[in-house]
Amino acid sequence: MDTSTWIAIWLPIFVLLFVILPAEEQRRRALMVKNRRRGKGFMANELLKKYLGRRCAVSTGSFGSTVTGVITAVEDNWVEVVTNKGPQLLNADYVTNIAPSEKKPGKEKA
Repeated sequence: MDTSTWIAIWLPIFVLLFVILPAEEQRRRALMVKNRRRGKGFMANELLKKYLGRRCAVSTGSFGSTVTGVITAVEDNWVEVVTNKGPQLLNADYVTNIAPSEKKPGKEKA
């Protein structure tokens, strides 16, 4: 394969994979941060406060993790959840889903 063929075929692929796609990802992240600051598309603290004192399964966007426990505090951008392992703090920006549990707080088996 001569040089002109290599440039004609592989250079556009290289530019797409290593220049355009990373720039698009960076632009999308910047837009997400901008929208987060404006309060668009993310769970607001007022919605989280409805679940204070209730046992819930709180899902976050990081690797599909879920924390199950009693929501005890919602302040600024943080949610405190008391689980069997102890209290945990979650960033409210990454909370994607809250599912109230049927169990009453403190009634689970040890």
